[in-house]
Amino acid sequence: MKMDRRAFVGTLGAATVGAAGARAAGGSLPPPGSGSAPAAAVARQADPVEAIEAFAFDAYGTLFDVFSVTALCEELFPGSGDALAQRWRAKQLQYSLLRSLMGRHRDFWLVTEDALVYAARSLELDLTAARRARLMDAYLSLEAFPDVRPGLEALRARGVRLAILSNGEPRMLEAAARSAGIDTLLDTIISVEEVKIFKVSPRVYNLGLERLGVGRSALGFVSSNAWDIAGAASAGLPTFWIQRSAAEPPEELGFAADRMVAAITDLPGLLGPAG
Repeated sequence: MKMDRRAFVGTLGAATVGAAGARAAGGSLPPPGSGSAPAAAVARQADPVEAIEAFAFDAYGTLFDVFSVTALCEELFPGSGDALAQRWRAKQLQYSLLRSLMGRHRDFWLVTEDALVYAARSLELDLTAARRARLMDAYLSLEAFPDVRPGLEALRARGVRLAILSNGEPRMLEAAARSAGIDTLLDTIISVEEVKIFKVSPRVYNLGLERLGVGRSALGFVSSNAWDIAGAASAGLPTFWIQRSAAEPPEELGFAADRMVAAITDLPGLLGPAG
């Protein structure tokens, strides 16, 4: 039975993300059922929406559709395009988590290329230099989801500051934002390259606070990746899960989203009446 591509990736991410967050931060997870949680998470407000001054958005899978490369994959490798796109994304996530655990950082552009090479070899596909270059370049112009621009515009109109907070390498993120026509809606683009470790390290989410200069309760973190939501919630941020697939369950990591919506265009309505 063919597995939905996002479910496939989500399953892989769920398998390793819990340990990655704790180990990358230099700590360990509390024992099951202990009720232990970071002080910042315990102190989160009962209503996380009231104090929001800024939103930080995950990029890949939230703003940009990583599976928009599937058509090119199929063009280059007829009959194997979907399998290549799925395995490429799964390995990209896995490599970012493994490198964080290993303490061997490599920027996301190179991680993405390594994942592509592995995926092609595992499927016994002839990934020539020209094909590799075309597929990598596709990451600079990923399609944005339909709700992204109108959602960001509506939030911007409400005076909320907007940022990307992503594993992506800065050049990748800037190019994708320009290609999608949302670069002018963003106040800043924040890359993990500033701390040299990938999500779900708390250092990444804390970087958003430092760069935007807001308090923990004032920065809402938005992602369609449930494992990313768990990481941000563990770090004490108010979290907003864009559940792009209604069939996708939340992660069993002990840190649920504060709000769950179907699209970015739902976020402005959570802020209450426009002032």
